[in-house]
This record gives sequence, C-alpha cells and structure tokens, in this order.
Amino acid sequence: MATKEELIQELSDAVTSCKKDTVLAAVKKAKEVMEPAEIIDKGLSAGMNQVGILFERGKLFLPHVMMAADAMTAGVKLLEAEMPAGTQTKKLGVIVNGTVEGDVHDIGKSIVSTMLQSAGFEVYDIGRDVPVRNFIEKAKEVNADMIGLSALMTTTLQGQRDVIELLKEEGLRDRIKVMVGGAPATQAWADKIGADCYAENASEAVAKAKELLL
Repeated sequence: MATKEELIQELSDAVTSCKKDTVLAAVKKAKEVMEPAEIIDKGLSAGMNQVGILFERGKLFLPHVMMAADAMTAGVKLLEAEMPAGTQTKKLGVIVNGTVEGDVHDIGKSIVSTMLQSAGFEVYDIGRDVPVRNFIEKAKEVNADMIGLSALMTTTLQGQRDVIELLKEEGLRDRIKVMVGGAPATQAWADKIGADCYAENASEAVAKAKELLL
C-alpha cells in the first residue's frame, strides 16, 4: 500500500506527464485513502505548478501545458462527481484576464489563465487587444475580485494604467485588485501605476493571486 506522500507524488507526476489517463488512474488510486480536497490541493495543483515551472524553463511547451490542464480538470471532475452536494471545491476568487488594447500577444496571458484556473480560480479570459472599458464591464458583470492585465509591448503598457484609472473613476478600485504582467512590465512599473502586484510568470501569478485574494 502506497503511503500518502507517495500518492501525492504520483498525482503530481501524473499531471506533469500531461496524460489524462495517467491522471485519472492516479486520482482513482488516491481517493481510496485521501480526501478530495487534499488530492486537488497537494497532488494535482502541485503538479500543475511544476508544469508552469517546466514551461518557463523551456522543458515543456504550450500544447503540453494545455494537455496537463485538461488532464487535471478531468481529475477534479472525477472527484467532484463523488463529493456530497455542497462540498464541491470552492472557487478561490473570480479573475478577469486579458491583453490590453493595441496588443495582440496571447500565449503568455493564456498560460496564466490556464494556471489560475487549475489552481481553483474562476477565470474569464477576455482575449487580446481588449479595450479598457471592456475590462471594467466584464469585471462588473462577473463580480470580479481581480483583473489581470498583460502587455507585451512598451507602447501598450499605458493600457494597464488606463484600466486602473477607469476603475478609480468608477469607484471600483478599492474592491478589485489589479495584477500586471508582460515582458516590458516590472515591479517598478506596477508601483508607479498603483497596481496591486506584478507577476513575472504564470507560477508567480498564481502565488500572487492567492496572496491577495485568500
């Protein structure tokens, strides 16, 4: 009989393998001795975090990340189906994520959305080249706790500041946190425009979101 530590490692490794069948087999095995929440938090989420690190190091690529996220989602669904009503995993928070207006870069932002979703956040990815007003409208519509703003060009960084300014005008700034990211963004830039945090990569985005919203 495998120990709990071994089962947690097996769950994590199953996610990094990016194979749905392997994840489902590991989940079925683990649920004999572990609670669903523990399987998700300590096993599957840890594996997804590792996928993010491997992606940033160039060991895995975008298709792998998407496959791993898909496999993890299947594992979570398998657990949720067997959990008593009312004990389904609680969403950690609601996040609207997008690339600012004038910027058509999409991959980094999509990875962040996938990682946040896998970590248990409810994520609304509103795409790329998103007008400032659309971020605000979507945040109101879904009662968002946070807005994620990606900018991959120096010329579009200003869009991040514009969203924060509009949040202030709408009286929403105190309620909605703002995370900024993208190649030209820095902590100094985040401080300058009054963002709540800056994330350099997807793993950091998850950690910062948890820090701010939990």
